[in-house]
Amino acid sequence: MKLPKYLLILLAILACFQSFSQSSLNTSAEEASIDNSEIQPVDSVRQKDITDIFSWNPDRKGSNKRKMPGTTFYSLVPYAGYTLSTGFAVDINTNIGFYTSPLRTQNLSVVATDVSYDSKSQAIFLTRSEIWAKDNNYKIVSDLRWERYPINTYGLGTFTTFATNNNLDFNYVRIYGTVLKKIASDYYAGLGYNLDYHYNIYASGNPDNSVSDFTKYGQTANSASSGLNVNFLYDNRKNPLNPLPGGYASVIYRQNLTALGSDANWRSLQFDLRKYFKLSSRSSNTLAVWGMATFTSGNVPYLDLPATGGDMYNNSGRGYAIGRYRGTNMLYLEAEYRFGITRNGLLGGVVFTNGQSFSEYNSNRFAMIAPAAGTGVRIKLNKQSNTNIGIDYGVGIMGSRGFFVNLGEVF
Repeated sequence: MKLPKYLLILLAILACFQSFSQSSLNTSAEEASIDNSEIQPVDSVRQKDITDIFSWNPDRKGSNKRKMPGTTFYSLVPYAGYTLSTGFAVDINTNIGFYTSPLRTQNLSVVATDVSYDSKSQAIFLTRSEIWAKDNNYKIVSDLRWERYPINTYGLGTFTTFATNNNLDFNYVRIYGTVLKKIASDYYAGLGYNLDYHYNIYASGNPDNSVSDFTKYGQTANSASSGLNVNFLYDNRKNPLNPLPGGYASVIYRQNLTALGSDANWRSLQFDLRKYFKLSSRSSNTLAVWGMATFTSGNVPYLDLPATGGDMYNNSGRGYAIGRYRGTNMLYLEAEYRFGITRNGLLGGVVFTNGQSFSEYNSNRFAMIAPAAGTGVRIKLNKQSNTNIGIDYGVGIMGSRGFFVNLGEVF
């Protein structure tokens, strides 16, 4: 894998993506009227969220007032329930949205945290952030985690079945940080550092006593991947918690180096493309499309290979548990239609479908697609930051099905 070759592909993708996104944005007269003046107050008079519904005093001062930008928006969800990936779980999920500038063109910055424990003995503490500097001149992205994470794995490729369920138990530390600088309108380039450290890895083995792909792959009891990344980004979304018309395109090249403490020199290239279509000027109904591709080369640790739910927010592959599929390379595509149910914005719904494919072990070829589909409800938690609680039910193949809960939109 030679970086210059993929830089040419990147430039072509970003150029086409910007042209496509700009033409879509210009279709709405409301969008076209936006200028670079100061942001107007967010009109939430006609909107309702959970606080309005369950307040002791529905007419409380400020409940029906317009909120000026610059205010910090807090959203918190204490959760006890069941999802396919966690089993029965107790979870506290929060996000904080804020602006670092009063300009109309300023993007919403978000800091999210999650603390959880579940019936699978998974214990997680993480904090993730996407912070925009004044005038959107810089974007700072971080992803910090500590996890004790027993997980079911099924081997490599998309043909794996539940018969090869190999339970892994491990502790995990992640330290990701990237700083991007604006190089043109909505275009960014940046550098970052990535550390993935898995330790105390224990495998129970396949229930049919066959040799697991984990063993064949040669995974050790500990693994460290430490390296640098080069990130190219196109992003004209104003609010990542609930994107409306716009687009997002990210290309990340990561080079892990033994000189930085990595167990081996290996590299990856990740594409992440998202597009949001507002279907009517009379509503916020949106068609969202998400595509990802990840390619790796070198001696990649087993737990660092691309996997279901391996994106930054662990949201890909609804219909399957996190880690259900894994391989050296991955292709992913998802489409979701988001629609309102109540006029006051309190309730909404989604229908979605997705497909994922992972390269087969040894042949390294894509030979099968694992599809899934489902539906869900959206409950407005914070009307000021437009944050929804998402509760989805997804169905995949081979009997895979279950609930998925998220704070903010899935993508």
